[in-house]
Amino acid sequence: MELSGIGVWSQQLRYGDASEAAEAAAELEELGYRAMWVPDIGGPVFDAVGNLLGATRDAVVATGILNLWMHAPEDAAASFAELTDAHGDRFLMGIGVSHAPLVDAAEPGRYRRPLAAMSEFLDGLDAAARPVPQGSRVLAALGPKMLETAAKRARGVHPYLVPPEHTRLAREAVGDGPLVVPEQTVILCSTRDEAREIGADWLRSYLGLPNYAGNLLRLGFTQEDVDAVSDRLFDALIAWGDEEAVRRRVDEHRAAGADHVCVQVLTADGNAFPREEWRRLAPALR
Repeated sequence: MELSGIGVWSQQLRYGDASEAAEAAAELEELGYRAMWVPDIGGPVFDAVGNLLGATRDAVVATGILNLWMHAPEDAAASFAELTDAHGDRFLMGIGVSHAPLVDAAEPGRYRRPLAAMSEFLDGLDAAARPVPQGSRVLAALGPKMLETAAKRARGVHPYLVPPEHTRLAREAVGDGPLVVPEQTVILCSTRDEAREIGADWLRSYLGLPNYAGNLLRLGFTQEDVDAVSDRLFDALIAWGDEEAVRRRVDEHRAAGADHVCVQVLTADGNAFPREEWRRLAPALR
């Protein structure tokens, strides 16, 4: 499985109408996007992955990320084997520990010892009747210990909601071999006011999660930046402006050591497939 170039990270491909998602996936592949990344916040994620694999010929489909608290490793491995048998070596299993407020909302106290939970999940994948190969999985890793685990037990790392500075630190942490495949949120617009109208509340919802907030504090942002969603923080995490502005940010990730960057497009209608934006960005990002 080769993973390079540019991909798309999209909640619409995961939770939107399945027929439209399949049609969009086929178009994304024709436009030159190399991978499609989908989240996992409940529901039949492997069905969604299969839908996208079935609609494409060569593109990688990846979970960004598979929430390990929601899956038994033996079941995840069996689904991986089934999808790989049907569609070839195109499913990249991104795995993560999610966030305590989200996991504990359904079962208080369940989220504990995330590093140990990740190791146990990976042990389960390795021990399955048909194991998920190390080369077919990446870990959602922000802090040093999870980055270290990813370098040893996965093909690489998939950091979400990070500036290029984190990409540089991730590359230094994992070395030259493993993949570094960050997500980059983008808004095509004319002004910061327009960008903030679309993205400020969206970003604020993530900054309430301790893993993201803690990572930004480690990178040198202040608690005031986080609490206020300062322009400095907003601009560091969201590439807004025209296609050239997005291309410059993607190039910053590449210069910092990224092998592949997946862009998540935000629009005023958060539920609509941003197909026109994907079309606009494709030529600039090739």
